[in-house]
Amino acid sequence: MPYDLSVQSIARSIVAREGGFVNDPDDPGGATNFGVTIHTMRRLGLDLDRDGDVDVADVRALSRDQATDIFLDHYLYAPRIDELPTDLVDTVFDMNVNAGANAVKIMQRLLREFGQDVAVDGALGPQSIGAAHAVAQSAGGYLRDAYGIARRNYYFALADRRPPSRKYCRARDGGKGGWIRRAEEFMDPRYHMSAAEFRERTSKWD
Repeated sequence: MPYDLSVQSIARSIVAREGGFVNDPDDPGGATNFGVTIHTMRRLGLDLDRDGDVDVADVRALSRDQATDIFLDHYLYAPRIDELPTDLVDTVFDMNVNAGANAVKIMQRLLREFGQDVAVDGALGPQSIGAAHAVAQSAGGYLRDAYGIARRNYYFALADRRPPSRKYCRARDGGKGGWIRRAEEFMDPRYHMSAAEFRERTSKWD
């Protein structure tokens, strides 16, 4: 299908942010290429080498353009993220690639904090979409920043519960890891954690 150039750009940015092939044993997603996991490829039946199964070789064979199309079709349009307020589309889309339905659940919990009566079910329907537009109209750009802060808190909470995931939040030098930098990329710099705040937040992991 033809894609709007603006969302194509967002999808390509996500692919670039995700990087190439990795198969980290600490990552529940398993083998991944350009952010597309082996589980996603199996769900979509992407047997790229046509050997009768979808395995790590197929993940390696995935192209950048194929990954972009998967993200647009299955992580933007299918879950209706493109119908959200413009300020939210790129950050919720990016989070959906990174964390699946939790991306929408984070937004729904946030909308409830803004007084909206929406279910926290990870599915975007008319009620959640309408509530997002209502809050965006009243809260302005702060809704985007609030979502970025909620993303960051989600990553921290995940790392608190699951020690192997801490390396995605905190780099080897003790600074911010990829997950935290990723969340802060979508919020105003005034809401970024300082180095001291980050060290204090992660000190209990030592």
